[in-house]
Amino acid sequence: MQQATSNGTVVAAAAVTRRYGSGDAAVDALRGVTVNFPRGQFASVMGPSGSGKSTLLHILSGLDAPTSGSVTIDGVALQKLDDRALTLLRRKKVGFIFQSFNLLPMLSAEENVELPLTIAGEKADPEWIDEVMASVGLDDRRRHRPSELSGGQQQRVAIARALVSRPAVVFADEPTGNLDTRTGAEILDLLHRSVADLGQTVVMVTHDARAAAASDRVVFLQDGRVVQDKPGMQVGEVLDTIRSLE
Repeated sequence: MQQATSNGTVVAAAAVTRRYGSGDAAVDALRGVTVNFPRGQFASVMGPSGSGKSTLLHILSGLDAPTSGSVTIDGVALQKLDDRALTLLRRKKVGFIFQSFNLLPMLSAEENVELPLTIAGEKADPEWIDEVMASVGLDDRRRHRPSELSGGQQQRVAIARALVSRPAVVFADEPTGNLDTRTGAEILDLLHRSVADLGQTVVMVTHDARAAAASDRVVFLQDGRVVQDKPGMQVGEVLDTIRSLE
């Protein structure tokens, strides 16, 4: 596979559209979105309900295909890949964090973290596993099953699982949505540290202004289009921007 482009772009979408249905029933979820995410950036995607946030995340991550336009991850054009190659690229280059944690209840925290490597038939590097578990503050919970962990601890496991394969990018879909304010802040700090300490790229969809303000950059969607793209926003600025779009 090719490496990232020379300008450090890890994820790029060019003139992406996504239409569901046809004729009078057609819905345009995305209308010509062009956006790039560089290496080592924590970015948020926000917008009113129906603005296309989740659709964009699914297309950027290769879970869905655009109707037109192109997407690249780490220099690889997704539209040129068949299903098997796309699955392999997602396995090696993409990490996912969901609102619902998606942990396997019969596995320990450490086994859940190692799951992407297990599925790929790769042997876990013990030192790297130690580093990842320590980085998310779960060194003393490695043998615990999800039912023995708090919501915040389960999300930490999910973050460690997303990081363990050293992906080019981590996509996070409302990662603080099921957490209280304090725990959510801890998770956002953890994501920030993964960017600062590991050089990770994180693209997060959120409706939470505090979560967005914790990121380096906020991309705002409205009716399937990028309408604003701003660095380093405060909570009040995020709220004002969202109100102006509703």
